[in-house]
Amino acid sequence: MFATYLIGLREGLEATLVVSILVAFLVKSQRRDRLPQVWAGVGLAVALSVLFGWLIEYTSTSLLSRSEDRELFEAITSVAAVVFVTWMIFWMRRAARTIAGELRGKLSEALAVGSLAVAGMAFLAVIREGLETALIFYSAAQGAAGDSGPLLALIGGIVTAVVLGVLLYASALRINLSTFFTWTGALLILVAAGILKYGVHDFQEAGVLPGLNDLAFDITGTLDPSTWYAALLAGMFNVTPAPTVLETIAWVAYAVPILLLFLRPARRRSAPPATTTTAVTERGADAGTEAEAASTPQRA
Repeated sequence: MFATYLIGLREGLEATLVVSILVAFLVKSQRRDRLPQVWAGVGLAVALSVLFGWLIEYTSTSLLSRSEDRELFEAITSVAAVVFVTWMIFWMRRAARTIAGELRGKLSEALAVGSLAVAGMAFLAVIREGLETALIFYSAAQGAAGDSGPLLALIGGIVTAVVLGVLLYASALRINLSTFFTWTGALLILVAAGILKYGVHDFQEAGVLPGLNDLAFDITGTLDPSTWYAALLAGMFNVTPAPTVLETIAWVAYAVPILLLFLRPARRRSAPPATTTTAVTERGADAGTEAEAASTPQRA
């Protein structure tokens, strides 16, 4: 459940920061009259994200009758989720320095067009995070059918992110977002490695890949699957005591190089480093710039 909580927290905080930038810009620009359009766009994005998550689950449980088809569908969604996680982590690292400025520029253009453009701008800013969350959650929660724990953990992560975003906006809380995104990014890479391992296993069960019975090792005597710590490792990172050879190769081949790329030291820049601990607020010379600096990871 920790893995799904982490997904909700990470994706939720990114979406909350985006919304905070938009709201702060409108407040600072004396355009509070456009706030209802922003919230309408955010609400529509959330609704469509929930609908997308339900559609994935419905496809898997109701539209696909054969077990082989369900395994193949779950394998494909797992690979897609890994691609989205990887892209999201590195995109956030690359775009953090400019995201606030880009959002402000797009919102200025939308204000000149009209209400629908403002709502569309907010919708597009949030829908990406929502669709990613739905897909990643489905892939991470596979194998927990009938268990409401992962869903409650995801909701808990999103609620935590919203609370943190509100407190940041109100300047009631100051946290080092650079450290936060670095640690959660590294943990999400391990979660993604587990999702990829699960996807490879589904491909094997669907008959697409061979080696379903070729185990890389079997440590069930040491790591008893019935213990709480074995369940924790399996739920967080899909670490199982008897993986196949292909599962193990996929896990290592993804986790090791991606972690090294993500955690490599930042290159020295001639420009002064941006402040990493700040808050999203309507006060100050430029609220959007504060949010931009806050979301800038120290590692690049």
